[in-house]
Amino acid sequence: MKFISWNVNGLRACVKKGFLDYFNKVDADIFCVQETKLQEGQIDLDLEGYYDYWNYAEKKGYSGTAIFTKVKPVSLSYGMNILEHDKEGRVITLEFDDFYFVTVYTPNSKQELLRLDYRMKWEDDFRAYLKDLDKTKPVVVCGDLNVAHKEIDLKNPKNNRKNAGFTDEERNKFTELLNTGFIDTYRYFYPEKEETYSWWSYRFNARANNAGWRIDYFCVSERLKDRLKSADIHTEVLGSDHCPVEVIIE
Repeated sequence: MKFISWNVNGLRACVKKGFLDYFNKVDADIFCVQETKLQEGQIDLDLEGYYDYWNYAEKKGYSGTAIFTKVKPVSLSYGMNILEHDKEGRVITLEFDDFYFVTVYTPNSKQELLRLDYRMKWEDDFRAYLKDLDKTKPVVVCGDLNVAHKEIDLKNPKNNRKNAGFTDEERNKFTELLNTGFIDTYRYFYPEKEETYSWWSYRFNARANNAGWRIDYFCVSERLKDRLKSADIHTEVLGSDHCPVEVIIE
């Protein structure tokens, strides 16, 4: 099965920049997006052959996630069932016969780390949520996790050491997730590969200079390791400040 995840930074804007061409070309079994920035009824997508599931933020024009899947799930849920976290449309979970599929748009710690304390609470609660799912079935979790895990995962690690997305605190939480039994699929296939990123600032000509960060991930339960076939980051795809990431699982 081919899975794609893409932070589109506004789905309506991305549609005007070729989203549907890419969607149809890539022909994923499950395609999920983050940061949709819309409310119900604000977009009309004709995605033939797909079931669609949307989680909208209460705040208009903010956050939001969606999943498009060829296979109808056994069940679905929105959020983590934690009121503090579930107002921003950040999590969708689909249950299939032999695995759970979760897409997430992790909260940004913001400039001057104004939201870092909340982010730490989110990380602990989301990790516990995934671990609980994993007790029943293996989990595939993907999305914009808003953290570059290692120095290899961003262009200028020394200059960004205490900036949102590369604080020690955020990186340690990602390490904790991996230590609880999850695999960063891209690093599983490419442990040493440098200068492949999934997000570039709109400032300073960052994308042209490939001054990016790898903050979009597919992570899977350890017991899915033998079913992993490939992982990719589609840096050539435009339309957002992020590019799509992919994993193929047997």
